[in-house]
Amino acid sequence: MIACSCRYRLFFSFLIIGWTFSQSVTAAPKPNIYQANSPDTKTRIDITVNDQKELVYRMWQADEPVLNWSGLGFQLDAVSVGQAVVVKKQTAHTHKEQFAWPLGENDVIQNEYNELKLDCQSGSVSYQLIVRVFNGSVAFRYVLPKQKEENVGVIRQEYTTFALTDAYTIYQYNEESVFTPTTVSDLQKSCDFPATLTNGRFFLTIGEADNREYTKSVLTAGKANNSLAIAFHNDSVKTTTGFQTPWRTISVATSAIGLHQFSDLPLRLCTPTSPTVPAWIKPGKLIRSGLSTQGGLNCIDFAAKHDFQYIMFDAGWYGAEFRTTSDPTQVIPAIDLPKVIQYGKEKGIGVILYVNRVGLRAKLDEILPLYKKWGVAGLKFGFVDGLTQEGITWLASAIKKVYDHGFILDIHDNYKPTGLSRTYPNLLTQEGIRGNENNPDAFHNTVLPFTRFMAGAADYTFCYPNTNRYFTDNLYKTKLQVSKGQQLALSVVYFSPLQAIFWYGNPTDYNDEGEIEFFKRVPTVWNESQYLVGEIGKVVSVARRQGSTWYVGSVAGLSDWTGTLPLHFLSSGKQYKATIYDDDAAGGIRKQVIDLKPTDSFPISLKAKGGQAIIIEEKN
Repeated sequence: MIACSCRYRLFFSFLIIGWTFSQSVTAAPKPNIYQANSPDTKTRIDITVNDQKELVYRMWQADEPVLNWSGLGFQLDAVSVGQAVVVKKQTAHTHKEQFAWPLGENDVIQNEYNELKLDCQSGSVSYQLIVRVFNGSVAFRYVLPKQKEENVGVIRQEYTTFALTDAYTIYQYNEESVFTPTTVSDLQKSCDFPATLTNGRFFLTIGEADNREYTKSVLTAGKANNSLAIAFHNDSVKTTTGFQTPWRTISVATSAIGLHQFSDLPLRLCTPTSPTVPAWIKPGKLIRSGLSTQGGLNCIDFAAKHDFQYIMFDAGWYGAEFRTTSDPTQVIPAIDLPKVIQYGKEKGIGVILYVNRVGLRAKLDEILPLYKKWGVAGLKFGFVDGLTQEGITWLASAIKKVYDHGFILDIHDNYKPTGLSRTYPNLLTQEGIRGNENNPDAFHNTVLPFTRFMAGAADYTFCYPNTNRYFTDNLYKTKLQVSKGQQLALSVVYFSPLQAIFWYGNPTDYNDEGEIEFFKRVPTVWNESQYLVGEIGKVVSVARRQGSTWYVGSVAGLSDWTGTLPLHFLSSGKQYKATIYDDDAAGGIRKQVIDLKPTDSFPISLKAKGGQAIIIEEKN
């Protein structure tokens, strides 16, 4: 059955779902092994009940094992679901769609998979295991349909494991920490999703999608050698009839840059609220304002001059953010907010307001209609609870409320995306990253594209230096650990539909227009993206296109980088002009313009901690 409405055709989308696909999702020759293959048949999952009556799975890529037999299930109250298992029924179907995504790294997303659903019984608990196999990826989740008892129970722990076939290195981190490459066999700490691993030949990312009512889960060392297990951060999970766990995902590539094709997997695993992205949701760049009327007006002038779309009043605009006496319906006397908002509307610049968790929990339902009346464009949530079931469930409901009231949204601190921007596209970005305000080093910066960004957009909060001495000496606890050229390049390498470009400092202190010209021109959403070169923690180069113009960001880690960049992304037979922004010898930016052809070999020579940003345009 093909469902294709006029509305879908306008956005180049089509959907084919619903029929059994016996050729690609079939029972294997051995009666109690169930298989699902990817559309290209190269990725496969096997599921079986082993001799101990446990439900287990393994994953294959191109006829080579990626995971050995690994555990499935969870503890529901006193019942070990996944043990003493009987598979009662299997059903399968295929899904093929293409949907427009104007807020992403590519403006069209292909979503094709084969699904296998197993109806299982484990003791007194009936449940379903739903598996989807994409090209290069496997995803699965557990579903609790209606039980004999009305109260379903509490998930005390999850038994999902990942039995690696070899000794792998995992890039361990938690929330906003640095990365520590660690062999899995030596892993002592937990690691957040998404987690990236490599044995030098395969590159794996283990992730999570569609978490809207679970708790935070992490990866820990499993009981078996070279294995990982899922653990809860600090609480258990209350369930109800029809409860669904988040998707657990495993993606595999043969190169670090090959992982990029899976960065939209969380979006593909979430359900949209609307078939199209509402027109009122506008991506863009922002500058953070000082907490005064004049500061806001100056930022609006700066934003309008430099093709930014938003300014933000951050913590403090309604008082000390952690005090219960601070009221997010009341503005401090230093800010004439109606004046700033009106001036912004005259200049085409929106105003975003920060609200801390204390104020959000107390007054979310009150501030949303009030801010709409004020003319506010968006909100930033601060110090949210993305660690517990209660906090994550509250956040999902709050995201929906903000969407229903017509605001764009940025969530900060420990919260990381799981694809909910597909459901509520007003959620443009979130933190859950060690950003530029912490002055991370070039190793960290060249690990991020292959790790945290596999989950989706991240607000890195660029802290580009300016000429104000107070800014340089006081607002940086340590001096910037990378070059200015690297910061320019990272605005291409790092994806976020809402980019905070100038996080610290007064806009009147940015006096070198030649240095910040690239920030004026660079977009935040893209028609097409390609990773050109990349080694985790060493180098990365990304090309992204908007319209007919390409933007290329290249970044070196802690060592010098000399090589060439492929230009295969350019259209053959056309002539191009490249504007190159490099680090100069004096700590500034050097600009040069050269001619390019797609057949040219583009040399790159970056000093350690340096970067290069390029704009490539077709010549008339």
